[in-house]
Amino acid sequence: MIPQNVTFLFVLAFFLIVFLQSGLDKIIDYKGNLAFLKNLFKAFFPPPLISVALISVTILEIISGVLCLVGIVDFILNNNSHIGFLGLIVGSLALLVLLFGQRVAKNYEGAKTIAIYFILAMIGIVLA
Repeated sequence: MIPQNVTFLFVLAFFLIVFLQSGLDKIIDYKGNLAFLKNLFKAFFPPPLISVALISVTILEIISGVLCLVGIVDFILNNNSHIGFLGLIVGSLALLVLLFGQRVAKNYEGAKTIAIYFILAMIGIVLA
C-alpha cells in the first residue's frame, strides 16, 4: 500500500468514528440534544427549524459514517474509493451545517474545531 492509500483509509476511519458516534448520540439522547440546541439557538431560529436541523444533521452524520465504513471495506477489497469519497462528501455537508450553526451562535471556538474536521475531510476527498 502506498502512503496516500493508507492516509485515505485513516481519514475514512476517523470520520467513521466521528460521525457514527455523533449520530448515534443524537438518536440515543434526542431530547437532551434538542433541549441544548433550542437553548443555544433560541435567539436566532424558531424551535421547529432547530428540530428539523437536528434531524437533518443526524441523518447526514449516520449516512456519512456508514458510507465511510463501507468505503473502507470497498477500498481494501476492490481498491475502489468511490463510496468513501461519497462518505466524505456527505460528512462535509454535515460539517458545513454545523459550522453555520456555530457561527450564528457566535461560538467561534466550536467553529474552529469544525474547521479542522473540514480540512481533514478535504484532504480525504483529494486523496480519493
